[in-house]
Amino acid sequence: MEVAKQIIRPPLLRLVGPRCTDSLLSFDLHDALCLKLLISKVLSLGIVTFGSILKVPQISKIVGSGSVTGISATSYLLETLVYLVALAYNHRQGNAFSTYGEVAFITLQNFIVLLLLFTYSRQVMLLLAVAGALSATTYGLFDPSLVDSTLLSRFQWATIFLSAASKLPQIYSNYKNASTGQLSAITVLLTLAGSAARVFTTWHEVNDPALLTAFVVATLLNLVLGIQVMLYPKSGPAAHRPKPKSARPSKKPVKKAE
Repeated sequence: MEVAKQIIRPPLLRLVGPRCTDSLLSFDLHDALCLKLLISKVLSLGIVTFGSILKVPQISKIVGSGSVTGISATSYLLETLVYLVALAYNHRQGNAFSTYGEVAFITLQNFIVLLLLFTYSRQVMLLLAVAGALSATTYGLFDPSLVDSTLLSRFQWATIFLSAASKLPQIYSNYKNASTGQLSAITVLLTLAGSAARVFTTWHEVNDPALLTAFVVATLLNLVLGIQVMLYPKSGPAAHRPKPKSARPSKKPVKKAE
């Protein structure tokens, strides 16, 4: 038992600190604070890990089908902007990387999805314009001389509305077409699970009202998308093509015997 404790102690120290490490290794089940902190830290590591591959199913689906049908470019642009603000805000607030690391990975993957969206829709000039705008936005958000802490905090609160705006076009598109097109169900459901878990981890590790509210709103909207991918499981135009009518044999007039 002592050998096991010596092996577990170093990673626990990094996760929860010395006081909670001693409490957990002594199996103090009444220390709810340390137990919740441990759960939150483990969840955070899981979220960051899965966040690094979250959009891979979506990227694979687009490349495999050679189509971006049913995927809203507006939704992805607004979502990317939300993630850029959140990334800059967390970084400049000095929050632990484990509490927001997936945001960095998802942002990079969103850039790839946007590249595919504009490439497959043959909008090269728009792609260049968007790339330039996002690059300038990223630079400005991370530079305190251009965007001070007060303004960045306001931007973070504004992402709550941007988050809603980023999801609503996709939700409406799904509803209108009664189809999720090339939208990846795996990506949607993993995003829902991640945002729900982030509500818990933000509450216990960061306790920032702006971040917490943003995750609550994102979870509710992701829940709607999750319900849609369950209601509309088939994607692509083939799922909605009308079935060909069976050919009926032509009836030849019967000649009467003379």
